Amino acid sequence: MSTDSWELSEELRQIQDTVGRFMAAEVKPAEDRLPHDAYELPADVLDRLQNKAREIGLWCVRSPVEYGGAGLSLLGQAVVAEEAAKCRMGAYVPACGAFGADPPNAIWLGTQDQIERYGVPGVRQGKKIYFAISEASGGADPARSIRARAQRQGDRYVLNGSKMWITGAKGADWGIVFARTGEQGDRGGITAFIVNGNPAGMSLKEIPVIRSYSPYEITFKDVEVPIEDRLGEEGQGFAICEKWLIEGRIPYAAGTIGVAQAALQIAIDWAKERETFRTRLADKQAIQWMVADSEMELRAARLLTWQAAWIADLGRGDLKVASSIAKVTATETAGRVVDRAIQILGGLGVSRELPLERWYRELRIKRIGEGPSEVHRMVLA
Repeated sequence: MSTDSWELSEELRQIQDTVGRFMAAEVKPAEDRLPHDAYELPADVLDRLQNKAREIGLWCVRSPVEYGGAGLSLLGQAVVAEEAAKCRMGAYVPACGAFGADPPNAIWLGTQDQIERYGVPGVRQGKKIYFAISEASGGADPARSIRARAQRQGDRYVLNGSKMWITGAKGADWGIVFARTGEQGDRGGITAFIVNGNPAGMSLKEIPVIRSYSPYEITFKDVEVPIEDRLGEEGQGFAICEKWLIEGRIPYAAGTIGVAQAALQIAIDWAKERETFRTRLADKQAIQWMVADSEMELRAARLLTWQAAWIADLGRGDLKVASSIAKVTATETAGRVVDRAIQILGGLGVSRELPLERWYRELRIKRIGEGPSEVHRMVLA
């Protein structure tokens, strides 16, 4: 897709086209056989799609090439994220999982031993991994809200506390958990730990929400973590957390744009066919303006998201500000576009014959996840 100011490189346009064709030919037919709120494909179907994705170089697109990933730039990740979100479960399970699940980028900041034990298997074997920051005391301000504590005892740490809203915790092979090792409220008092498997003292509790894919509360009671599974030095946890959050907001934003663009296309197709009061919906000014507003807002959100990725890839500007702008603009725009699409389709829009009502529910969470809109506005202010 080109603009008046700049356009994607030929390579990225080819990736965009490849992902779009893969979604239409492979992912959508597989997903269409599943119940409306399904969030995973049958194992044999997923294996087949993942093998095809590996063959065309679309496996773990955020992970470094040397460790088995596609190693795409942030702009490349944004392009893939937008196209991969164009399926029913795409808001939270891009491409229905066909492209694999990248380990958190923080693992590549670890020791070579940690990379070999956790990062590489995470990519090559498609292991399930979680990232635990938020707590009942809050998630948008981890420097002050984290109360889970890790106490050094010889060659290990003992971890106590709870984490909330943790997606992917059930059945995960390992996770990155942030706990306090210093004074409360001190940014330098947070440390990151790799928690392997489901150790003694760790328990999970499902938290039902408005999407079908529930997050979990994780409780740690005297969980022992070997010192070799501390990620980074003691007190470096906040910097590690920021890297994951700031960079991750860009594909997060792009995914919501993809969902909204798919919803808008559904609305346009319907408006061209549906007749009311002897004319097509597409001929009514009210509908035309809803479509026009949606397209204009999506183009603006996309460019802001691409600009944030471009800033990151070139190492220019303030990525924290740019990613916050992209996250707020994309998630709020996507919510409005899906809402308009539902309005255009009327009763059919809220039925389970189409993905719109599911997208409506799931996009509502997107305005809270990865930092609520209000906190990002504080960053800008």
